[in-house]
Amino acid sequence: MLNAKDVSIPFPPELKLTSDSGTLLADPGVYQCLIGRLLYLDFTRHDASFVVQELSQFLQYPRTSHWDTAMHVLRYLKGTSSLGLFLASYNTLQPFIFTDASWASCPESRRFVIDFCIFLGSTVVSWKTKKQAIVSHSSAEAEYRSMGVAVSELLWVSYLLRDLRIPF
Repeated sequence: MLNAKDVSIPFPPELKLTSDSGTLLADPGVYQCLIGRLLYLDFTRHDASFVVQELSQFLQYPRTSHWDTAMHVLRYLKGTSSLGLFLASYNTLQPFIFTDASWASCPESRRFVIDFCIFLGSTVVSWKTKKQAIVSHSSAEAEYRSMGVAVSELLWVSYLLRDLRIPF
């Protein structure tokens, strides 16, 4: 991986991962270990959160297409290792959120994925990408559920700032 060429995006937009794309890996333990490490990185690298969530769905029976995508993520992380979170002292700490939901995005279960980012000023301080356990009946329902999860997290961040006596 040290000599691998860097890539500029964590996930090719045209790629759709499925449970039957490619051939089964001979040793799924290597894939499972790699995804476990990527899940750990998910706490500090919000830019790779979506693709790591996608790859973690295939831990039981990983295939070559999943492995290739995981290698793509590693090349992305190698090229962006200098990125990090920076909270400037001159920024206003006004919190705001962006939410999204991908209605019926899983072709096999038709469940939806929620995504949100919470910013303080211009810095992302909290984020989440998660496939939901239920199937929504419409894209509007999926969006509302995503907003509900995001607002709950925003309240937690607001209470934390208040408890730390940080004005916002």
